[in-house]
Amino acid sequence: MSPPPHPLIPPHGGYRKLRAFQVAELVYDATQVFCDRFIPRNSRTHDQMVQAARSGRQNIAEGSVGSATSKKGELKLTNIARASLEELRLDYEDFLRQHGLQQWAKDSPEALAVRGRYKQAGAEKSVLAEVRTASAEVAANTMLCLINQASYLLHRQIQRLEQDFLEQGGFTERLYGARKRSLGEEKSDGSDQSDEQNSPRCPRCGRPMRRRTARQGPHAGQVFWGCTGYPECRGIRPV
Repeated sequence: MSPPPHPLIPPHGGYRKLRAFQVAELVYDATQVFCDRFIPRNSRTHDQMVQAARSGRQNIAEGSVGSATSKKGELKLTNIARASLEELRLDYEDFLRQHGLQQWAKDSPEALAVRGRYKQAGAEKSVLAEVRTASAEVAANTMLCLINQASYLLHRQIQRLEQDFLEQGGFTERLYGARKRSLGEEKSDGSDQSDEQNSPRCPRCGRPMRRRTARQGPHAGQVFWGCTGYPECRGIRPV
């Protein structure tokens, strides 16, 4: 028996290797540091920012594990992760604006420097160290650079998931296909393929019939005509 073109349960759950997850986790850790430094702990904004950062990370993980049986669910959760980070981005922009601080342009020397440092080995530690010690303006802008990177990576991931879904289908389609192949093999194992052109027509649906051999029950070993539309149609005739 040849293997199905796509496995019923595809590889899943490898989210820790995803660059999008790694950046989202760094955003979560650094947001906790930022909020503890610059946002009052009893402020609702403190909790909302931390929860938005956490949602960005957790939804990537949940979607990756859930993709075993739901590509649709993975797409939805990955998009929720991106939406959570967009909410967090607005919180950092609000912080800068409301405190009269400058927001770096996307291609400013400061933003380019942050992105350059982040590509280096051990960047996670250096980013956290900067958020722990930098001024509020530098720390908030550094976080915006990271969030932009995470959002871009999630956008690319969503595009890939969409393409995978179009090419491979979802779990329900694979399940149906596997079941259909299994039924087809059962039919083939229990039938005689000889001369269907001269076979009688099914008394139920009119389709051509095929010689079959009963494999079990009180008539095991006996030959009979069975409808080629089985299992949708179970018409039979004696030979």
